[in-house]
Amino acid sequence: MTSREIRQAFLDFFVSKGHLIVPSAPLVAKNDPTLMFNNSGMAQFKDFFLGNATPPSKRIVDTQKCLRVSGKHNDLEDVGFDTYHHTMFEMLGNWSFGDYFKNEALHWSWELLTEVYQLPKERLYVSVFEGDEKDGVPFDQEAFDLWKEILGGDERIILGNKKDNFWEMGEVGPCGPCSEIHVDLRDQAEVDATPGKSLVNADHPQVVEIWNNVFMQFERKADGSLVPLPARHVDTGMGFERLCMAIQKKKSNYDTDVFTGTIDFIAKAAGKTYGQENWADIAMRVIADHIRAIAFAIADGQLPSNVRAGYVIRRILRRAVRYGYTYLGFREPFLYTLIPLLADQFDGVFPELIAQKDFVAKVIQEEEAAFLRTLEKGLTLLDKILAQESESKVIDGATVFELNDTFGFPVDLTALIAREKGFSIDEAGYQKALGEQKSRSRKDAATEKSDWVELQEGSKTVFLGYDQTEADAQIVKYRKVEAKGKTQYHIVLDQTPFYAESGGQVGDTGVLAWPNAELLVVDTKKENDLSIHVIEDEEFEEKLNAHGASVRAIVDASRRKLIASNHTATHLMHSALKEVLGSHVAQKGSLVSPDVLRFDFSHFSKMTDEEIAQVEQRVNEKIRENIPLQEDRNVPIEEARQRGATALFGEKYGDFVRVITFDPQYSVELCGGTHIPATGEIGLFKIVSESSSSTGVRRIEAITSEKAFQLLEEQSTLLNHLRDLLKTQDVLKSVQTLMEEKAALQKRVETLEIEKLSSVREALVQKVQERNGIHFLAEQVEAPNADALKQLAYQLKDKVDNLFALLVAEVGGKPALALMISENLVKERGLNAGQLVRELAKEVKGGGGGQPFFATAGGSDVSGLPKVLEKAATLIG
Repeated sequence: MTSREIRQAFLDFFVSKGHLIVPSAPLVAKNDPTLMFNNSGMAQFKDFFLGNATPPSKRIVDTQKCLRVSGKHNDLEDVGFDTYHHTMFEMLGNWSFGDYFKNEALHWSWELLTEVYQLPKERLYVSVFEGDEKDGVPFDQEAFDLWKEILGGDERIILGNKKDNFWEMGEVGPCGPCSEIHVDLRDQAEVDATPGKSLVNADHPQVVEIWNNVFMQFERKADGSLVPLPARHVDTGMGFERLCMAIQKKKSNYDTDVFTGTIDFIAKAAGKTYGQENWADIAMRVIADHIRAIAFAIADGQLPSNVRAGYVIRRILRRAVRYGYTYLGFREPFLYTLIPLLADQFDGVFPELIAQKDFVAKVIQEEEAAFLRTLEKGLTLLDKILAQESESKVIDGATVFELNDTFGFPVDLTALIAREKGFSIDEAGYQKALGEQKSRSRKDAATEKSDWVELQEGSKTVFLGYDQTEADAQIVKYRKVEAKGKTQYHIVLDQTPFYAESGGQVGDTGVLAWPNAELLVVDTKKENDLSIHVIEDEEFEEKLNAHGASVRAIVDASRRKLIASNHTATHLMHSALKEVLGSHVAQKGSLVSPDVLRFDFSHFSKMTDEEIAQVEQRVNEKIRENIPLQEDRNVPIEEARQRGATALFGEKYGDFVRVITFDPQYSVELCGGTHIPATGEIGLFKIVSESSSSTGVRRIEAITSEKAFQLLEEQSTLLNHLRDLLKTQDVLKSVQTLMEEKAALQKRVETLEIEKLSSVREALVQKVQERNGIHFLAEQVEAPNADALKQLAYQLKDKVDNLFALLVAEVGGKPALALMISENLVKERGLNAGQLVRELAKEVKGGGGGQPFFATAGGSDVSGLPKVLEKAATLIG
């Protein structure tokens, strides 16, 4: 069976058992503060397990894109070195939400593996949970008895501990005992020599877990305790890549057709032969794996960046580039050329990639080019560092950390290059610097959440905010949160008019009021499917006890209207951008607040002033048309698509969606945000900036309504002031004249400064002294800036041979040092300007560095300059 047939057979099998096929959730987790990426098949169904939402069917089957490169589940450093770990992988899963349980789950898994996939029964082993006294969870007797019946005995049943057979998604959340299925893929001679049972969970590359049946029975609370879930569920996950390895009788996931096409492409481009079991093989596996994670993350809306999920994707991409650079000789961008191949492979499975393949490829190409430049710069910088540390032969740990943190130069590449040149890195110093940074990050992000206090059963919140901004509500649960030294309370209501931050639209603010007291809502956030009202009133519990759980929820309506105005303007602008720039424009991010709207979109060049004006003009035309809002709720997703509704890549849509239309011929979008009744209420739309957001993505910031009129008023006032100041109506011509006059004067000043420097240079030449065969000079001079000091040093070098010249000056109230040493002194006497200037800078409470023949330094203590000059004479003996 091909990998495509294997995947389809899984889906078809469970459809025959009454399951509904649902699409994969995006790779990047949304509205879940506990996850950065979807790292398991169950992540998108968490609210179904917790009872916060209702599944579209009690039986579901899917294949989910997963990523494990951060947090508890981190496989990144294993990828490429073994045969079965991956960054992105597919998790095939069948799900029961309060329906069937262990009996059906285990029987069906055995039926599929042995009858449909025809895996040899004698090569399959199963494990069950042995129990955990601390958690109070007993041995899973039911699963044991079922397997004993299915297998016809207990010879191939293994008892597993909490680490192996109790599945938890994170520190908190749904969890339960699990029963794993392992397959022995070794040659028969090895099987005869060593029974497979002894190698289960022993990290043997050919005795691997392929399927895990998790029986969701509990919820792990913040205090570590377990409580039963409202209903029992089945959560299964089968690693697609490992399953293909087993069915296709391969020794490695990378030998299956999931990866062979990609590896063949890489090998041909590199001029290598795969299968030599060398570093080139590892590099090819790394690239074949990593390109999938990079491509699908970008397709799902997560662009490489320097923060959170974006940083993880950038790190994966750079790891792939580094392996290609070091072991395959790729000196030009290469990864992006794999995207058409990958898009075709997953066409019909994950359609988001083929729909955006050009955009994804362009983003990757630009990222590769940037990092290859970084690699070149890093190698040059590393050469300088090695020259400075030529005596110790050890690169300082703080320097290694700075290379990585500031310049993006990978630590292991620094270590590799150092080894090649007879150096080592200060590993302990690097780990210390890294630990200090992590400690700072943890401290900045430290958040402590108590368990929810349940006031009444049922956590679902009915959202009323599309139709009203006030409503009576009941507080159903709350929790206390400590974050950055501030106490907050998170409150959940049974129904609310407050919009929770989502889809770029900020959360509502307002009050929860009793007749004689109130609570200020400073924000509303979405956590999974819960609307969280954020309160910063430390007297919340006292007020709750005094006044009860019944409140009047009142949204700040004027603020909401400004947000709605900006949101509607965003829709109008999205359509205008497509008209002006082309159909390739797709939303890549947005912020809708009361003050500003920010819109990121795919486009590869800076917009011209004319294009910006056209977009602005088009949006204002639609505002003047006063187009009424057409809002349709619960529209079947297929009908919405037939209407031409714009959907966002990276968002997960249900079977029924909300469609927002402002003229069916102009703007039709799937949207969960709030909007104004008609476009005329926006009043005015004004773009205030257009810039690059990231590779292949432009960003527009714009204002509407009161803010736009305010800006026009400010600009008009400023223009009138300029007219008065310049005493002219033609402000543009007057400013151009002033600029021309300034340029002429500046040129004259520069000429005079050069003439002055020449006279200073001649005076300094006369002060040069000969000491031990060196022409020595240490003088304080007047210089307008540090660059003038540098020019003076280079001019002296041209005039005087065997020169050791230290020039110091006070520039802008601070000390500046420039040290010039002739190249022959660097070679013959071992002098190094970079090292010496750092020593001199201590006298002015500063630091510096540079090349062996020229270096500069600065500091904070001008009074130390005389000591610098005195010290210079001691440096040459």
